Amino acid sequence: MQNLRSEPMAVIGAGSWGTALAIQLAREGHSTLLWGRDSVQLDAMRRARRNQRYLPDAAFPDTLQVTGDLDEALARARDALVAVPSHAFRATLEHIKPHLGPDTRIAWATKGFEVATGVLPHQVARQVLGSRPGAVLSGPTFAKEVGAGLPTAMTVASADERFAKELALSLSGPNFRAYTQTDIMGVEVGGAVKNVIAIGSGIADGMGFGANTRVALITRGLAEMMRLGVKLGAARETFMGLAGLGDLVLTCTDDQSRNRRFGMALGRGQSLREAQNSIHQVVEGLPAARAVCDVAQRLGVDMPICREIYQVMHEGKPVRAAVHALMGREVRSETE
Repeated sequence: MQNLRSEPMAVIGAGSWGTALAIQLAREGHSTLLWGRDSVQLDAMRRARRNQRYLPDAAFPDTLQVTGDLDEALARARDALVAVPSHAFRATLEHIKPHLGPDTRIAWATKGFEVATGVLPHQVARQVLGSRPGAVLSGPTFAKEVGAGLPTAMTVASADERFAKELALSLSGPNFRAYTQTDIMGVEVGGAVKNVIAIGSGIADGMGFGANTRVALITRGLAEMMRLGVKLGAARETFMGLAGLGDLVLTCTDDQSRNRRFGMALGRGQSLREAQNSIHQVVEGLPAARAVCDVAQRLGVDMPICREIYQVMHEGKPVRAAVHALMGREVRSETE
C-alpha cells in the first residue's frame, strides 16, 4: 500500500474534473502532475495554487504541480488519467501517444459516445493506443464536491482487474471510496445516456411539471439505459450501481448538473443558443443525444425519451409537443 501511495500520477486535462481528480490523488499522497494546454491558465494556477476558473475554493495540496510539458507530465507516471470532454478524447489520446512510456497505463474520466463513430471511450482508446491497459472512472460525482473533500463514491472499471484495484486504492481515502468493476461497457453506457435523460429532467422541471414527472423520467430513462447497454453486451446489474442509477439520479436532480440546468433553461422557454450560453461550459448531453439515438436506431433499441430529447435539441421540436408524444404512447407492460 505504501509503495502504491508513493507512485507519481499524471492527469491530462486541467478543467474542473481533471483538477478535482488531481487534487484527490495528491491528497492521498501521490506526486501528481496536472497537464493542460492553456499556458495563461496554467500560470494563473501556479501562482494561486488553485484553479480559480473552475474550482476557486479548492486549494492544491503540496504534492500537486501543473505543467504544459507532456514529457514532464508523463516521464515518471505509471498511470495517466485523461479527463477531457468526449468530443476531445480521441484527439487527446493521439496527442499524448508519442509521449507514453511502454508500460504506462491509461485511465479516463470521459463520458459519452463519440458522435462521428458511435463508439465508446474504451473503444476509442483501443483504436488509438492498442492493447495498453485501460480503465474508466465513472459514477455520481461533482467536481466541486470532490475538490472540497466531501464524501464521495465512484466506480473504476477495467478488464484488467489488477489495474482497477490499484487505481481504486490510489484514489481512495477517508472521504473518497472507489469500487471496482469489470463491466466497462455497462459503466460507459450509463455515463453516456444519463446526460441525455438529465436534460429531459431539467426540461420537465423548467416547465413546472413537478416531482412525479421527474421520477417517471428517471425510472423510464433507466429502462432505456439498460435496454441499450444489454444490447451492447453489458450486464444488467451494472445499471443498478453507482455508474448507472447512481449517476442518473445525481445528474437529474441536482442543479450542479450542467445538463439539468441546460434542460431547465429550455423548459423555461429559452432558445437552444440562450440555454447553451447560460451554462458557460460544455453540455455533454447535447451531442450525446445525437450519438445515443444513432446507436439505438442502428441496433433497433427503443429509446423514446432520448429520441424526443434529440428531436427537441436537433430538429427544433417544441418541448410541449415532445411531452405530449411521450404521454400519448401506446399503453404497454412496464417490463417491456
